Amino acid sequence: MQSVLVLAFDTATAAVTVALYEWSPGEGVVRRGGVEAVDRRRHTELLTPSIAQTLAEAGAAPQDLHAIAVGVGPGPYTGLRVGLVTARAMGDALKIPVHGVCTLDVIAWESRREEPFVVATDARRKEVYWARYETAAVRATEPAVGPPADVLAGQPADLPVIGEGAALYPEVLGARDREPLPLLPSAGALAELVVTRLSGAPGPGLVPPEPLYLRRPDAREPGPRKRVSR
Repeated sequence: MQSVLVLAFDTATAAVTVALYEWSPGEGVVRRGGVEAVDRRRHTELLTPSIAQTLAEAGAAPQDLHAIAVGVGPGPYTGLRVGLVTARAMGDALKIPVHGVCTLDVIAWESRREEPFVVATDARRKEVYWARYETAAVRATEPAVGPPADVLAGQPADLPVIGEGAALYPEVLGARDREPLPLLPSAGALAELVVTRLSGAPGPGLVPPEPLYLRRPDAREPGPRKRVSR
């Protein structure tokens, strides 16, 4: 089998993260480059230049890619949409597959944890997106959204919680005395996860590049105008 070059990016959180990984049967996974930026309001402005920079620094062209990996959330509507639209557009233009991965799974995968834990990210509105894991490679629950108090309901009080959500609500999620790392998803972990699965090794499942919102977007189409009576 020839080597596989995978471009990965995630825009489901405050991070705009891009990475390029190469996998070959004889050499395993080799990182070729990447860009990380944290800016909740500039996903659209940052993603395309970050992709171009990552490819240029690695001496690669879009036509060299064999697959694209993209985080599908859960996350806020606007940021998440930027990454998914870009991934699908590139996949269509280059005629290559696009593999989606739950963003919570990406954070879990990077943690390398072997014991049960929880990943929680910021969902705004004083809520978090979260899921429980048996190990870094095995998710135990479906992703959910709700108040931080829901995360450890019925669970041991010392169950570790990692991610930005734990850092935002340390009193509830028990992160006061430790750093709940990793806080945000890394495209490097996303790319590594995808090439691991493409090589046939076990890990979190790959999914279609469709958004995992868990709640309706704030913007809604206006309803019919009300009749004004005189």
